[in-house]
Amino acid sequence: MRESAIGLAFSPSGRFVAYVAPSPGGGAIAFIANVQSGDSRPFLNSGKDGDHLRWCRFVTDQRLVCRYTAIVKDAGLLLGFSRLIAVNSDGSGIKQLGQASSFYDAGYRQSDGNVLDWLPGGGGSVLMARDYVPESGKTGTRLIRSKNGYGVDRIDTVTLKVTPVEAPHPGIDGYWSDGQGNVRLMSEAGIANNLLTGKTKYYYRAAGSRDWKTLTDFVDDDDFTPLAVDATSDSLYALKPLNGRKALYRIKLDGSLSSELVASHPRVDIDDVVRSANGQRVIGYTYATDKRAGEYFDPEYKALVSSLGRAVPNLPIIDIDQASADGSKVLIFAGADNDPGRYFVFDKKTKTLAEILLVRPELENKKLASVKPISVTAPDGTSVPSYFTLPPGKEARNLPAVVLPHGGPSARDEWGFDWLAQYLAARGYAVLQPNYRGSAGYGDAWLMQNGFKSWRTSIGDITASARWLVSQGIADPKRLAIVGWSYGGYAALQSAVTEPTLFKAVVAIAPVTDLSLLKKQSEDYTNSQVVAAFIGTGPHIVDGSPLKHAAAIHVPVLLVHGDLDQNVGVLESERMDEALRAAGTPVEFLRFKSLDHQLEDSAARKEMLTKVGQLLEKTIGR
Repeated sequence: MRESAIGLAFSPSGRFVAYVAPSPGGGAIAFIANVQSGDSRPFLNSGKDGDHLRWCRFVTDQRLVCRYTAIVKDAGLLLGFSRLIAVNSDGSGIKQLGQASSFYDAGYRQSDGNVLDWLPGGGGSVLMARDYVPESGKTGTRLIRSKNGYGVDRIDTVTLKVTPVEAPHPGIDGYWSDGQGNVRLMSEAGIANNLLTGKTKYYYRAAGSRDWKTLTDFVDDDDFTPLAVDATSDSLYALKPLNGRKALYRIKLDGSLSSELVASHPRVDIDDVVRSANGQRVIGYTYATDKRAGEYFDPEYKALVSSLGRAVPNLPIIDIDQASADGSKVLIFAGADNDPGRYFVFDKKTKTLAEILLVRPELENKKLASVKPISVTAPDGTSVPSYFTLPPGKEARNLPAVVLPHGGPSARDEWGFDWLAQYLAARGYAVLQPNYRGSAGYGDAWLMQNGFKSWRTSIGDITASARWLVSQGIADPKRLAIVGWSYGGYAALQSAVTEPTLFKAVVAIAPVTDLSLLKKQSEDYTNSQVVAAFIGTGPHIVDGSPLKHAAAIHVPVLLVHGDLDQNVGVLESERMDEALRAAGTPVEFLRFKSLDHQLEDSAARKEMLTKVGQLLEKTIGR
């Protein structure tokens, strides 16, 4: 149920790739594969229960850096932790790259840091931002750690020799490198009464200088988003608002701070930049209309992407991930709506393209459904961009159908492979995924306040999508169901509240059910003010909470939740389960122990999909 290969990385020589594959019980194993022979061998596993091995990346052909994450329950609170380690390609020589823990640590170090720059040619060293926690309560010695805050060090991943680059600063929460080993940008989190405000202040450093200068005052993330520092142009690429959408700007870091518009789009936000395969230059930017697109400044990369598109015409989603140190070999991902994706190595010298790994080999040679971008007309005449998946071999006529709203709510669906939509289509269901108003990526007017404060419009677009399927003759009006995850789960339940006879079954995975509870559960965290402001106050807190109207739901409901969910606490589903049972509504609650919001366990996902399939077959047939 999980991808067979994630987090692929290319060795400096181009001879090896590293990747992470799932193991039983939600674990993972890191492998190294020889590109030429195809032989692979494991070298690292996810360790103790609850640890998640996320990725590994080469520093040299023999040395890698890997990230672990975990969620720990402490005094009733769920806390996320992440750690970076260095390890040899044979699994030996494991060393932790962050500050070592001490019994006297004055606080939690949830993240020990992140790699800012992989320093190609650096002989096994990386540039790393590290979180320092001072000691307290230690007596009888002068050897007390006093460093406090986020700093930057150059670290030899073999010897752990540390060369300080930037002294730790309390309140600083981020740094950016220019891809050539120079720290050029720094961010300070806005804090009031020990709580995050949701605003950030940015500082920059001119080339060759050690002095920090103010780049912005404290600003909302929506008003300024730094993406990358480019040394070749001595500039910062950042997103800023323009005509209600995010546009890409190039800001000079030479002291003038002169700003130049690089790109904007009349329909959607610009969302990211593309860096060269070695990470040292900004070479383009990306955005998503009906399908994701990229524009390249660099003629070589533009030509390469074009030629790859001709070489694999059935795999139009192409990403150039990494390159060998000399640039002669490039690691490429290519996928499609009906292909989960595969990795290739392109050799520029020999002009050969070799397939090396499949993302989901179990689906190879299976007929998967195609996804079509469409527009759904809402009752007020608004065209809602959506994606329609037709079951393979079926005619779009009088089918059982599932509406599948995305999570977020400030997110969006895109054209491509979606494992949940493909599962539903494989069972014979037409699937519609609306990018309802409240979705991100289409500008401020479409985003509205957000999908909670403006829930009536968001939910209205979702229920209109179901009615559109019927009006087009695609769906049988007596065989409609709704399935959603996170905000999508909230939307599924709230749709059943507002339109009690529209859907015959509801599946809500990790759903928000009570907006007041969502705010309350954030009160013990530093982002509580940000969460409270996002959810807001007013009548929508009650009107827009499915839990408060559980008695209005009369169709069978399947609730699914992991009990280590930091995004949406499992209590949201527990209370919804109780309320539905009290109302006499058929409900099944599938609760997974020690799993988080993503339910990253193949056995758990298989059980969930089995339950989903059983409910849908019972209520809307196949």
